[in-house]
Amino acid sequence: MNTLTLTQEWDKTFPKSELVNHSKVTFHNRYGIEIAADMYVPISFAAGHLPAVAVSGPFGAVKEQSSGLYAQHMAERGFIAIAFDPSFTGESGGEPRRMASPDINTEDFLAAVDFLSTCELVDPDRIGIIGICGFGGMAVNAAALDPRIKATVASTMYDMSKVNVEGYFASEDTPAQRMEKRKAIAAQRTEDYRSGSYKRAGGVIDPLPEDAPWFVKEYHAYYKTDRGYHARSGNSTDGWNVIGCQSFLNQPLLCWAQEIENPVLLIHGEKAHSRYFSEYAFERMTGKHVEGVSAKEGNKELLIIPGASHVDLYDDKAGVIPFDTIESFFKENLK
Repeated sequence: MNTLTLTQEWDKTFPKSELVNHSKVTFHNRYGIEIAADMYVPISFAAGHLPAVAVSGPFGAVKEQSSGLYAQHMAERGFIAIAFDPSFTGESGGEPRRMASPDINTEDFLAAVDFLSTCELVDPDRIGIIGICGFGGMAVNAAALDPRIKATVASTMYDMSKVNVEGYFASEDTPAQRMEKRKAIAAQRTEDYRSGSYKRAGGVIDPLPEDAPWFVKEYHAYYKTDRGYHARSGNSTDGWNVIGCQSFLNQPLLCWAQEIENPVLLIHGEKAHSRYFSEYAFERMTGKHVEGVSAKEGNKELLIIPGASHVDLYDDKAGVIPFDTIESFFKENLK
């Protein structure tokens, strides 16, 4: 494992809270990749053991963006919270850079639980996770794999396997279309190997075309402006490697979501283009099909935020992230 070089100054896209102490920590996953995280601890904490939450996402973002904001809010509410960069991204280790993996990125959550389970500040029986956007799908996948995760929140989630296999709204969901994707990635692998470098796919498109879909304009408004830009974020800069998401084409997430015994809260905006991913996840877990409405079945809940879009749940600009609900969910289920 390599020693990571971590930025010590505050370089987040959100202001530092006066209610928490902040520090940098590292831990390793079972592949030996060193993971960088920001730890947030309530200033009011004096002694004993607190419940803890590990946060990551969105897909292509870094801990200085949405995940850090969520973690800091949870610390303000009495939790130990860490926001971590997934393997191959941000300040975390892993080479080559900007690769993604349904296995390794799920493992990153499990490694965060390893770390928290052995942290002297944390009650190891009261650990939850939060996944945002593409790491919402990874969080649910982790919950299906590791019963140490006592409660899971997925906010504005994507299922990265589903969107790679099918395209948005099943617009590329034929064997022929999938074969074209496989051929394109295979050809890129040959080119990359020959050149000795990996071609980047590009982050959020910039400048923004007039005819860009509205949700792409939302991504641009977050990742490419002062609102959410960060130099280490692939979405803000040059994106993933072109071949970086290849394994999502035949390594599906959520296969065993129906066997998650612990509570899961899915949060999504009513107007989000991605809302169907949370609805799909809820159906996978409960067998109940819902569309456009909040629902609850046992200890699985889908919360639809009226009028909210996908990116509204990245930061608190629109004031719609239900932090009170998230706090109540974890306090109830991390007793």
